[in-house]
Amino acid sequence: MPGSRPTRLHAALALARAAAATALSRRRPEPGPPPAAVEPPRELAHPCTVTVPAGARADQVFALLVDPARMPDWLLQHDGWVGEPPVGFAGDVRFRQRIRLMGVPSEVRWTVTGVVAGRAVWFEGTAPMGITVGFFLSVTPAENGSVIRFDGGVEGGSADGPLGPMVARNLADAMRKSLAALGRAAAESRRGDSGRASNPQSPPQNGNAGRRGETGREEDAARGRREKPAPIRFERTGTDIDAWTPVIVGAGQVTEHSNEAAGGDPVSLAVRALRLAAVDAGSEQILHQADLSGYVASVSWQYPDGAALIAEAVGAHPDTTVQTTIFGGDGSLRLLNEVAAGIAAGRAGIALIGGAEAASTAAAAERAGRTLDWPVQADGTGPTRTVGRDDQANNDPETAAGLVAPIYLYALIETAVRGRLGLTPDEHRDRITRLWSGFSTIAEGNPHAWQPRAQTPESLATPSAANRMIAAPYPKLLTANLQVNQGTGIIVCSAAAATEAGIAQDRWVFLHAGAHATEEWFVTERADLASSPAIKAVGDAVLGHSGLTIDEVGHVDLYACFPSAVQIAALELGLPLDDPARLTVTGGLTFAGGPGNNYSSHAVANLVPLLRANPESSGLATALGWYLTKHAATVLSARPPVREFRDIDADPRLPRPPARRSLSSWTGPAVVEAFTVPYERSGDPGPAIITALTPAGDRVVLTSPGLDGDPIGWRIDVDGTTFAVADTAPHDLPPPPEPPLTVEWHGPVTVLRLHRPAALAKAIADFEADGRARVAVLTGTDTAFSAVTDDGLPVTTKPLIAAVEGAALAGGCELALAADLIVAAEDAVFGLPGAKSVAGVHLPRAIALETALTGEPLPARRLYDLGLINRVTPSGKALATALELAAAVVANAPPTFQRSR
Repeated sequence: MPGSRPTRLHAALALARAAAATALSRRRPEPGPPPAAVEPPRELAHPCTVTVPAGARADQVFALLVDPARMPDWLLQHDGWVGEPPVGFAGDVRFRQRIRLMGVPSEVRWTVTGVVAGRAVWFEGTAPMGITVGFFLSVTPAENGSVIRFDGGVEGGSADGPLGPMVARNLADAMRKSLAALGRAAAESRRGDSGRASNPQSPPQNGNAGRRGETGREEDAARGRREKPAPIRFERTGTDIDAWTPVIVGAGQVTEHSNEAAGGDPVSLAVRALRLAAVDAGSEQILHQADLSGYVASVSWQYPDGAALIAEAVGAHPDTTVQTTIFGGDGSLRLLNEVAAGIAAGRAGIALIGGAEAASTAAAAERAGRTLDWPVQADGTGPTRTVGRDDQANNDPETAAGLVAPIYLYALIETAVRGRLGLTPDEHRDRITRLWSGFSTIAEGNPHAWQPRAQTPESLATPSAANRMIAAPYPKLLTANLQVNQGTGIIVCSAAAATEAGIAQDRWVFLHAGAHATEEWFVTERADLASSPAIKAVGDAVLGHSGLTIDEVGHVDLYACFPSAVQIAALELGLPLDDPARLTVTGGLTFAGGPGNNYSSHAVANLVPLLRANPESSGLATALGWYLTKHAATVLSARPPVREFRDIDADPRLPRPPARRSLSSWTGPAVVEAFTVPYERSGDPGPAIITALTPAGDRVVLTSPGLDGDPIGWRIDVDGTTFAVADTAPHDLPPPPEPPLTVEWHGPVTVLRLHRPAALAKAIADFEADGRARVAVLTGTDTAFSAVTDDGLPVTTKPLIAAVEGAALAGGCELALAADLIVAAEDAVFGLPGAKSVAGVHLPRAIALETALTGEPLPARRLYDLGLINRVTPSGKALATALELAAAVVANAPPTFQRSR
């Protein structure tokens, strides 16, 4: 936030105060010309302006504009208040709001920096990734009502790069729709309609994207699967394959160094790549035969339904359009896997997948002050289905410390990797520059690479004008290059559709398996910054389903935005780091190019010809989104798969380590775990950002104006948000705290083990989503089941068995009695003190009253006699008996339980 307000705003406020008791308080303006528009107090680095006419008087519009209770009626980006909503909008009022910036839910901390009574209000706020957002909203009387104007923009943080113009354009488009809604709401108020404004254009709230996707799939299935043709003979192997086996038949890539805007928007680049893919398939007619169109959402220019524009451009009339969420490098493989799963299920026969970025052209237009005349779509346009998950990128401690952009977080993670390896800064710099030099050599041989020139480790390690420091230990040439114009087109068919289209089998590349998983969402809440259980989970899932080991995969492309991402992925997948040819077929995002969400589509397009040339080999591509947060992987081969393709959700069985609490301040000792130093464009270092672990295993995020030496492993004494170095000898990092609940998997049986009072909602949701899970067993320790006092057992449609040892008291007793079946040790006791506790339990009236009035616990044998417990076992045998009971339940068909419930 700026330290002082501009003098022009002071003058405007003084004028407003002087006039407040006269002209602005009158019900109607005096005859004469309308007042001039109030000018915004300042212009942000990436400004935008929108003007919308309204059919209501200016005072009516302004009354809604400054009423916080009415803001959700018209501000389409509004996702809810954080904490208490503001009572009113007056100068210096501060509030926190969740809004959608570029479609992503983000918390913005607003300050009302000025109000001109009856005329204008100015908000300035800080958003994730260090972005400052400005909203200046003014209303001017007009002949037929009024004119509402928005002057705003963004600057700072990651908006100082290529993202800034993109955010500003998106903001302008969203505010145009919001101001139209504001005008409608004011007009309805004028007519005496005190209800909430109708808003059919409002975008779906966060969290619905996944459910919308599931609903879309259910609707596709409800339309009925097409009749499956007979198996297809694959001539090279002499085997018959399922007619709905998904195969990639064509792949094309475009790298456009020209910044001419005409025909250079992302969809146009994707269409060019798809036409090349059709040539690659040997069938240019296949494009207009597609019954599904998919688009990897672009960041440089956003389309409500880019897949529909692709279909229109190639003359296709698909039943379904699918698009990924706005942010996420995992989106390209998530979309490919989703499309392949739909083909394997018979919901589509021929699918087009396009993706592209035109960030280089967009940045050139911004520098030249040119307006981009690229395609727009009507309000309300949207795809049939959206794939992926978006959520707020940073938590409060990260935001407070300025740890708010990918470069800072990956640089922080890099030092955690170094700490894990026990290397000095010089040793580690040598390690990562040799790695990236090898990637640049691969890019030099990639005809589609954006900057195909090999770099030596020395050139990468040496800061220069072309390789300035960004965030220690990364100079520019160790970071992703987003200002590219690149596109891909991939055509996926069922084996039957490919045969019918006359596509030669030597063009076929089979999709064997796909998977996706999500890390602990916020980086500073992860147990270990230098590992990724989610990458390991997706790797294990796709390799296991394909019947492969990592050593049997001949071609690999790891998502390579920063060296830390590659090192962690190689570690989790068991790949050697000293052979770049085992890690990439593209050259990574620095040298091959970082086209927004679409990098891994280029990896797939590069794998296709390699696999055709060596049909007995296999290929693996990985993708990730945010900060090693969202992951996806795909296995491909020109050899037919041994199993039907599956898109595996690895989250339900992801063995998650316990999360750490993330703190903005702390008092006491801590051990430094990781750090980074962001650099200004001038080359000057900024304050260091440090993460340190407390003795209890929490993580505190701090800033420091300067660091001398290598602080990893130092013990520091923290006092709130400052610290002093106590000991520079290396110290072990405190482990994360014990989790309140652990999960074990025994085939189709899931065991949920409570260690201390815990909410079960997430564990039950994962169990419910796990397609392999049929029954869950809920248990505790050897001496206590649980004494939780939360809202009870979350709802599940699958059977749940409680295995009780020791005491099950209060909420723990309610949990046990809410299960479908109960197994209890003979010495187990159940306590339901208080009438409220026994209200929902089916006890005989006299027993219920006795329990409520005396508070005495009931032994397991007594409850067994009353018919509330299924089995009583010797002490220590409750879990084993519950597992035997679960096996008996699993032996029956699932509908048996559904009907009996």
